Amino acid sequence: MVEVKLHDIGEGMHEGEIIHFFVKPGDTVSIDQPLVEVQTDKVTAELPSPIAGKVTDILVKEGETVTVGTVLLTLQGEGSGQESITEIDSPKVVQEPTAQAPEREASIAMLTKRVMAAPYTRKIAREHGVDIEQVTGTGPAGRITEQDVLLFAKGSTEPKAFEIHAAAEPAVKLEIENRSAEAEEIPFRGRRRQIAKKMTQSLFTIPHVTHFEEVDMTNLLELKKQMKELDPNNNKGFNVSVAAFFVKAIQLALQDFPIFNSKLDEEKEVIRLEKQVNIGIATDAEDGLIVPVIKNVERRTIKDINSDMKEKIMKAKEGRLTRDELTGGTFTISNVGPLGSMGATPIINHPEVALMAFHKTKKMPVIINDEIQIRSMMNLSMSFDHRIADGATAVQFTNRFKELIENPSVMVLELI
Repeated sequence: MVEVKLHDIGEGMHEGEIIHFFVKPGDTVSIDQPLVEVQTDKVTAELPSPIAGKVTDILVKEGETVTVGTVLLTLQGEGSGQESITEIDSPKVVQEPTAQAPEREASIAMLTKRVMAAPYTRKIAREHGVDIEQVTGTGPAGRITEQDVLLFAKGSTEPKAFEIHAAAEPAVKLEIENRSAEAEEIPFRGRRRQIAKKMTQSLFTIPHVTHFEEVDMTNLLELKKQMKELDPNNNKGFNVSVAAFFVKAIQLALQDFPIFNSKLDEEKEVIRLEKQVNIGIATDAEDGLIVPVIKNVERRTIKDINSDMKEKIMKAKEGRLTRDELTGGTFTISNVGPLGSMGATPIINHPEVALMAFHKTKKMPVIINDEIQIRSMMNLSMSFDHRIADGATAVQFTNRFKELIENPSVMVLELI
């Protein structure tokens, strides 16, 4: 008998959510045939069969979150009655959301022996100086949730947290019962649940401040037009997206303000100034938000950035991104302008320090040298971690970015 267990797929994972089983008890499987799809904080993976044989039992349910080491299913090998325990060594990576995985706990045994809490919840407890054994869990079967820890950290007593949960429960149930005949239920799991978890982690961990600015895009759009006309074959080789200019301008601005290309290591109490500039591109994929990363921007041309960005966005929409293409980001951008956005307060891609969003570009009357001119204006918003950077520094950084975009010739000179 072979036990197929969830093991550490990579980068210190502790648990994973069972998305879908490709097999059922009694099915015959071949070696390396996908058995189950698992979603973790950093990767969606298909676990393959280590042997050829038959599925004898499935021990967990779809939608269930299990810890590393949990037996997911058992197999009977062909022509073998011997017992053995096998763990999957090389899962097939499908795609992964970006955000750093929680740190590794000492042992899974200790996790189940003490209190019911996910590794991420324990990390939040450590960050807030909370003894997790003193927290009353309000989740299923007494499981401690992130909200339980945060309420405890704010001074709320355990009974109050429990009473609030208990008092609200009947009203929620009643509402669901009243609308059950009219509403469609969509499973809250997989990528959507991971996105929710990361957004909650970022908002509760980072004191967000958002700075807004207006940028004149007229000169850059004219340069973009000229570059396209310079292409002798008209094969779009010079049809560079404005987002590629944004990426390069951010990298150049980060040279002057490296604090925004950093990460806070709270355990070591240090701020890590990253040498590489790896820009994440927030992308709207079919199954939710995902952030492919353009790496080593400091060593790349605008045209190269443009090609890489187009390729990664296409792969994101098709679900073909690899682990390496989704990790290692140091700064994230969100270009929502083509969708018509006028402004937003973006949520930082934890553990990064800042995220800059670009909004709709439209023609507006602008006073220049006491004369009214029609210019192509764009709003931008940058959320930053106020623990790491002050407001004045954020304004200076944004002003430097604005200078490069409004005067693209300056950007070109920077690259010579």
